[in-house]
Amino acid sequence: MPSETPHLVLVDGSGFIFRAFHALPPMTSPDGVPVNAVYGFTNMLMRLLRDRVGTHLAVIFDAGRQTFRNDIYPQYKAHRPEPPEELRPQFSLIRDATAAFNVASIESPGWEADDLIASYAKDVVEKGGRCTIVSSDKDLMQLIRPGVELLDPMKQKPIREAEVEAKFGVKPEKVVDVQALMGDSTDNVPGVPGIGPKGAAQLVQEYGSLEDILSAAPSMKTSKRKQNLIEYADAARMSYKLVLLADHVPLPQTLEDLSYREPDKDVLGSWLEKMGFFSTIQRMGLGAVAQAKGKTSSPAVSVTSEDADQGQVQLSEAPYGPYETVTTFEALDQWIAAAFKVGIVAVDTETDSLNARQANMVGLSLSTEAGKACYVPFLHEGTLDQPTGHQLDRAEVLQRLEPLFEAESVLKIFQNAKYDLTVFRKAGVKRITPIDDTMLISYAQSAGEHGQGLDELSELHLGHTPIKYDEVTGTGRKRIPFAQVPLERATEYAAEDADVTLRLWQVLRPQLRVRKSLALYEELERPLIQVLTDMEDVGIKVDATELRRMSADFAQRMEEIEGNIHAEVGRSFNVGSPKQLGEILFDEMQLPGGKRTKSGSWGTDSSVLEQLAEQGHELPQKILSWRQLAKLKSTYADALVQQMDQGTERVHTSFQMAVTTTGRLSSNEPNLQNIPIRTEEGGRIRKAFVAAPGCVLVSADYSQIELRLLAHVAKIEPLLEAFRLGQDIHARTASEVFGIPLEGMDALTRRRAKAINFGIIYGISAYGLARQLQISPGEARSYIDAYFARYPGIRDYMERTKEEAKEHGYVLTPFGRRCYVPGIRDKNGARRSYAERQAINAPLQGGAADIIKRAMVRLSHSLPKTDLEAQMLLQVHDELLFEVKEKDAEMLSSFVKKEMEAAAHLDVELKVETGIGSSWADAH
Repeated sequence: MPSETPHLVLVDGSGFIFRAFHALPPMTSPDGVPVNAVYGFTNMLMRLLRDRVGTHLAVIFDAGRQTFRNDIYPQYKAHRPEPPEELRPQFSLIRDATAAFNVASIESPGWEADDLIASYAKDVVEKGGRCTIVSSDKDLMQLIRPGVELLDPMKQKPIREAEVEAKFGVKPEKVVDVQALMGDSTDNVPGVPGIGPKGAAQLVQEYGSLEDILSAAPSMKTSKRKQNLIEYADAARMSYKLVLLADHVPLPQTLEDLSYREPDKDVLGSWLEKMGFFSTIQRMGLGAVAQAKGKTSSPAVSVTSEDADQGQVQLSEAPYGPYETVTTFEALDQWIAAAFKVGIVAVDTETDSLNARQANMVGLSLSTEAGKACYVPFLHEGTLDQPTGHQLDRAEVLQRLEPLFEAESVLKIFQNAKYDLTVFRKAGVKRITPIDDTMLISYAQSAGEHGQGLDELSELHLGHTPIKYDEVTGTGRKRIPFAQVPLERATEYAAEDADVTLRLWQVLRPQLRVRKSLALYEELERPLIQVLTDMEDVGIKVDATELRRMSADFAQRMEEIEGNIHAEVGRSFNVGSPKQLGEILFDEMQLPGGKRTKSGSWGTDSSVLEQLAEQGHELPQKILSWRQLAKLKSTYADALVQQMDQGTERVHTSFQMAVTTTGRLSSNEPNLQNIPIRTEEGGRIRKAFVAAPGCVLVSADYSQIELRLLAHVAKIEPLLEAFRLGQDIHARTASEVFGIPLEGMDALTRRRAKAINFGIIYGISAYGLARQLQISPGEARSYIDAYFARYPGIRDYMERTKEEAKEHGYVLTPFGRRCYVPGIRDKNGARRSYAERQAINAPLQGGAADIIKRAMVRLSHSLPKTDLEAQMLLQVHDELLFEVKEKDAEMLSSFVKKEMEAAAHLDVELKVETGIGSSWADAH
């Protein structure tokens, strides 16, 4: 088309691949290869060819991870995870798709796709043409100028100068200066600490270029920003080189080579047929191929081509119900066929217990589209007044569902999948894949912002209040088992849950990309479902005899302490009664510091008793000792025997995946997260967790992981150096803060430094440190002031983190997890201070949680590939516990240590301490 003004359309292929992969549910080709990203990419190319927006067309790809930027800064993009397993085979298929459409495919080793795009855009403009870049990538916005614009592939809207100014606060030619100052955590571009998007834009608006800003820094008003601009000037200059796109790349193909060419219909049709994209064949008018094969629809999810291009699923306004009660196998088969046709199905179970391992499935519900759901009852009992009528045999239902549950081409969607998978496993269903979990999809992007239960998510995202469990079963003494709920009412409740789950998935799944939580969900939360299900199923062996012996000992000691308490008070009373204890402490003994609760009684929680004990009062200390023994006796010594599976002598804790604000796991029935670690009694409890005959337990514990994360995120050079040299971090801190040589460091000084190190992580106050070290608040304040004077970067980190929390309502872990901080803007000073301490700690505790989750997923893949007879049993905070054949213990210990230390790459190395023993206490 030599007579036309060249209009070059460049598709950011690398960027679109990941968007399509994460936006669309799992799909497979007829030969079982994952193709959801290929499908999304194909539909995008189809749209471009349909609209014919340019005279020249090319798709630009990244050739590899290593580019010239890694020579400038080896850590550039270093923390980016490897592509998901399901995406890797799709890279070559997407290049095949490009060829099938007769479109040029371009990549160049040593250069990023963005550099090629910049070079081609420059080339076509210099030749009098114009360029449209199909991408919404912010890094490409620096290229916008007369003749060059971006086209957002999701919204199908152009991005020009006005849109860039709205995003960055500056014109396109100044975007690089802003990015150099603010850095980019996604690509690991350092920037200048403490300068965010707004601050960077203001500096550029006021001073001009980056060099102008750095030159003016010494004359700026004294502030932390001025100090950082001076201190990190070289980092800013390096960041500028990293974010500036190279527009001088040798062009692998000339502009003439990229002229638009019609695809060969036979070639394209054959390729689409091979992929199984028959609906795409029909939309492109290539129906002869589909007809020849007798195919009429694609195995993909039932979305329109527009939806596929944009990575969105259109929500239906369908009413909630009426729903179908399935009582014949013919009807069940129709639902199964519908699930295969659309490629997605929401699944929910109804049981007779909240404990998944004890629960019996009395029915299940399915939903294949909004407003369309059913309930399949198995074990409803009915009454004389309301008989259930015909129900299906559970074993045969599950047998008919097995092909659906195992089909890679159909996504199974759950709300709290781990519970349902455990229920299905107990009923004999061993494998359900692939799955999505709306609870975890929500949790990955909103931990701490709100609860993750189905009802709350429905009201929040759908504006719909589901039927409550109490509404169908009653409450209190009038509550009936769900198996006795009449089928009509049971269907309304159960099928609605599946319908709501499907609708939530349609809303929440696309938001993962918007909230930058895709990798977190795909690489940590979703894989952990199966990992934790397996761990819960295995359980851990306990020594019932030791537990009973322990319980008797605790009871005897409690009785002795109780006698001493009664003797000191001068009369008997119920030591376990907070009301009676408060009257004795504050009415009779007239001890200071008493405060009444809203009910009017005296408060006697542990903080009150600890304060009184620190003042030298013996009675509160005895009460604390009695309470600790009472808790250990009831929560562990007695409860573990009751919770033990009598056949296997194992207990099976339930891991809670979406409870904490920071991403940490919690557990219940039994709760193994709160066993005291540093007390003699806590050690005794761990002594009761034992290995099976012929096996031992291996404990692997991250060493000082939160301090390492603090050194990493706050860039504290003395701490970084101490970790790199393998020094005693607490002794080094004591030496730095108190000016005492490392050699001959006394234990008391080291203990004080240790208290400060760990206290800082939790935002400890001078009063809190004083209580911990039993010194005056003034002396504690002097210690903290000396600490911050030696490590000013830590204070900067704390202040910066608090400001980020106040601005956004959340803080980020180093791996991108959002940890919401309720109360950060509270007008009440005490609540706000508590929230600020949470904000300071959340990136560290959350970062540690992310790392050990990465390790667990990593080990779930690598451990089965070894010959080691071992299995992962427990995760408790920073520790993993394994059971292994005694002959393999040393090898497992080394293997786990290596895998856990490689789970993440920080500025300091991760260190894992391992131990081997016949009991948890011996191994820890």
